[in-house]
Amino acid sequence: MSSRRYCRPGFIRDTPRNPWPTVGTLKIVSTTPNPRLRVAAINFLNTAPLMWDFEHPPLSTPLALRYQIDRMSPSECAVHLASGQADIGLVPIAALATTPGLRILPGCTIASKGRVRSLLLVRRASQPLAALRTVAADTASRTTLAYARMLFHKWGNPEVPFLPAAADLDAMLARADAAILIGDPALFALEERANRFERTGEQLVYHDLAEEWRALTGLSFVSAVWGAAARDGPLDESIVSDFNQSRIHGLQNIDALVTEWSTRVPIPEETIRTYLTTNIHYVLDEECIKGMRGFFRMAAELRVLPEYNLSWDESLTR
Repeated sequence: MSSRRYCRPGFIRDTPRNPWPTVGTLKIVSTTPNPRLRVAAINFLNTAPLMWDFEHPPLSTPLALRYQIDRMSPSECAVHLASGQADIGLVPIAALATTPGLRILPGCTIASKGRVRSLLLVRRASQPLAALRTVAADTASRTTLAYARMLFHKWGNPEVPFLPAAADLDAMLARADAAILIGDPALFALEERANRFERTGEQLVYHDLAEEWRALTGLSFVSAVWGAAARDGPLDESIVSDFNQSRIHGLQNIDALVTEWSTRVPIPEETIRTYLTTNIHYVLDEECIKGMRGFFRMAAELRVLPEYNLSWDESLTR
């Protein structure tokens, strides 16, 4: 394991010998002529509260002078940060173990402490988990696939192949024994569960991956955090404040988000409300840090991800 040295209280900085990402202070400096910071964001319902100030007045206009928002999948966010195409990104936590130099912006997360609804493994009832031969997987989030791989280890089927596939349940099950759905397509699949059975007569089992993880480990399921490419020097506290205030204001405007998103996704308003207020947890608290550490520990033990030690830092949970 690489060694660390401690700077002023509350912050951790890597030694030159440690290439893996940690939490701590950094100064984000865009290397492009564009003076705005480039933000890789996700266009899923679960990110809506985090993006409130960036998308709604009165703060959307001044924030647009500081940040350029680009929408993409979670896995693409990690690629954009790693390649230098973004300065900040909402990245799957697996990227912390595979992309040297990423840092966590404290305060915000996409997590679940129980049932999440938007991360599903769907299989035919006639085929037990241990007997599945192939799984069609939406590759939008490498973290979700890492969680799924670890669960399959515990289910006695560690080597089952994951076949990359578009997020279409019918098409996925036409080519594989099971399917992994992520984000809004998973929410829609749950809403269409009864209709699909009436249409096909096929009995399916819907496994909520966050719920399965909690049952197995007792830990929170942490999907993503705001990550930033490391730069020398201290982080501008106004950047941290912008992202945390956006989260706070978003959670204060759930009614408006429910109305807004009910026109974008074919999901009932009450389901959207429950999803944003109960299924998803947005504060990077101590319980989420514990969940992340458990995730990285098990992922390394099962060789799902490279070894990565997330050291405790109280600034994460501000």
